[in-house]
Amino acid sequence: MTQPSSRAKRRKARAQQAEPSAGQRIIPAIAPAVRRLRPWHWAAFSILGAAAVIRLIYPDMKPLHHDEGVNGLFLTTLFRNGYYHYDPSNYHGPTLYYFAWITTTINSFFYGKEGLSTSAIRLVTALFGVGIVWLMLCLRRQLGDFGSLSAAALAAVSPGLVFFSRYFIHEILFVFFSLGVVVAVLRFPETQRPRYLMLASLSAALLCATKETWVITVAVWLIAIPCTRIYLRLRRIPEESAALRVRREYASSTQGAASGKRDWSTLQLYATAALLFVAVWVLFYSSFFTNFPQGVYDSVRTFGYWFKTSSSAHTYGPDQYLTWLRKAETSVLILGALGVITALVQATNRFAVFAAFWSLGILSAYSLVHYKTPWLALNIVLPFILAAGYGLEQLYRWRRPLGVMVATIAVGVCLYQAIYVSFFHYDDDTQAYVYAHTRREFLSLVNEIDSIAAGNPAGKDIGITVMSPEHWPLPWYLRDYKNAGYWGQVTDSSEPILVVREDQVAEVDRRLGNRYRQIGSYDLRPGVRLYLYLRKDVQR
Repeated sequence: MTQPSSRAKRRKARAQQAEPSAGQRIIPAIAPAVRRLRPWHWAAFSILGAAAVIRLIYPDMKPLHHDEGVNGLFLTTLFRNGYYHYDPSNYHGPTLYYFAWITTTINSFFYGKEGLSTSAIRLVTALFGVGIVWLMLCLRRQLGDFGSLSAAALAAVSPGLVFFSRYFIHEILFVFFSLGVVVAVLRFPETQRPRYLMLASLSAALLCATKETWVITVAVWLIAIPCTRIYLRLRRIPEESAALRVRREYASSTQGAASGKRDWSTLQLYATAALLFVAVWVLFYSSFFTNFPQGVYDSVRTFGYWFKTSSSAHTYGPDQYLTWLRKAETSVLILGALGVITALVQATNRFAVFAAFWSLGILSAYSLVHYKTPWLALNIVLPFILAAGYGLEQLYRWRRPLGVMVATIAVGVCLYQAIYVSFFHYDDDTQAYVYAHTRREFLSLVNEIDSIAAGNPAGKDIGITVMSPEHWPLPWYLRDYKNAGYWGQVTDSSEPILVVREDQVAEVDRRLGNRYRQIGSYDLRPGVRLYLYLRKDVQR
């Protein structure tokens, strides 16, 4: 066989060098998109990245709160047995558990049985927390370039939004869906695209399926909307304001892309949105038809329980939320209040005026309700951040260096407060957002039980008798111990491990002291101390 000549070899080598590799072909395709990015986009990406980091780092460092433990039990039952039925006396909707089922299932794919973990369940609220920041950026046309970035940055480092994004409770999902409704409702008339009406309907349904306090939010919206219209009319603001003209021009420029709207009649469009709302509501509350129609009926019946609880538990005076916010959200409260005043005085931005009435309305509504908990303050923080973004936009337009300086200081203060409470003082009751939280010392109790089980032939089949009536979130941490029993009172037991509350120690020593020895005591939360007993014949 004839060998190729040296000249042919050189031609082949040059051809191979000229042909681009796979990586070289991809880069030119991406480069134009990267070149089209403006400073606003890079700033937005940076804010989203920072929001993700502060929410996702060390998610299991903080022990679960009592309420997180209860939510974890519902999820454990759903994850392991496929069972969840909405309880109307529980005051929580089903969305949190089904979204957490997704993250735990994905986590289990990679880590097996350990997929049901603290990190996996808190991933849900962390992702929705980042989603809130993204939705703030979607309000660029309403708040302005600097205003939307400022609002997103404040949301990214808000002490409350960060703290509860690292908490397995419903509030962050509720805030996300609240803002999702607003963004989608704004986008629909701007773009005339049916998908935004469907997204508004979907967000509203998920909001209602998340927490029963949706009635407060919706009531405030239904008051804020006509208040906005009446106020602007009294101020003699022309209907075709500058902001509205910009939106109309945008809608006109996208009319071709939105031509699908012409295929829908108004009746068809709104009927479909209503059908979507009902379908999502029924799916979640009926536990995907495994509890139909009882679950749907219970979703209405719950308000009887809710109104009773709102006046009998966790009751505080009308100024309590302002007290918490002054302490925990200083920057948001001050800038939000200034933004509200600016919006109402200028009365040139319809959305800003709506956000002002939303802020005042939601603060008044929650202040009037006797039932108060720190996480409910997030519903106040949300519109205040929007108002703060608008105020900072106006300051930036008036004096650019001053606007940048004020926004930087405000974000810096929020970041300091967020890190302080979320990573160092998450169990310090002097902090506004720390509400009877589980002490970090409690994890030592869990570690001690794990250590005993690891050195025992029974392993996690070891018997545990929990006599303390207050023990949450212990069931979450002992979810793999099949022989753990929760009695809530002193009882005769022969199991190797006992968990006893401080006021039960004397009786346990009297009745069982000859067979058990006390090996440690641990704070569960303020005023509750647990004692760990081990049977004398069991090695520690």
